Amino acid sequence: MEKYNKKLGAIGETIAINYLKKNDFNVLEKNFFCKWGEIDIIALKNKRLHFVEVKTRTNLNYGRPEQAVTRSKYMRAKRAVLVYLRTHNYSQYLYQIDVIAVLYDYQKNSAQIRYFPNIYR
Repeated sequence: MEKYNKKLGAIGETIAINYLKKNDFNVLEKNFFCKWGEIDIIALKNKRLHFVEVKTRTNLNYGRPEQAVTRSKYMRAKRAVLVYLRTHNYSQYLYQIDVIAVLYDYQKNSAQIRYFPNIYR
């Protein structure tokens, strides 16, 4: 099951990166890890950094993908964001944490994408 989840997560991240690029984001990095957590995608658009959490599901049995980004998940991501800003000399940039929700259909090899900018402002 873990292997399946990793594969699905990688598919979702690829879909999200393509979505961001099509919408004029410059993708800087993916899968940034620190001891506080992980950031799936880091992108830049209009001099603003976007730290993007990607959630991918194949059905709605356990709710919509974006519902998996809880307040505690957001707080862990925010700590990772602060580490990234300090270690990459981006502290002068405005930033926000976004969510891209992907509902993926393996049989049709297609996806529904929903973008949620600046969650928990």
